[in-house]
Amino acid sequence: MGWLDKLLGRGKKAAGDMTGDSSLSREGEHQEQAAAATDRAEHYESMAQEERTDAATEQARQEGESSSPPPSTPPPSSSP
Repeated sequence: MGWLDKLLGRGKKAAGDMTGDSSLSREGEHQEQAAAATDRAEHYESMAQEERTDAATEQARQEGESSSPPPSTPPPSSSP
């Protein structure tokens, strides 16, 4: 729930700024940054998973090609 944490952090920061409570403002800023870091980590993990899936698909395709017999060529035709 990165977006909710970002929103809550932004609200805390704004409330701290309005009331002059610097600790609340810093807490909100840290919460917002932590949510952004979580979003980035999730994004990079999904990219890594996509790469792993692509690699597994490519490996399976290559293994399928290497295990099949070579294509046969038709015998040369003899003309009378």
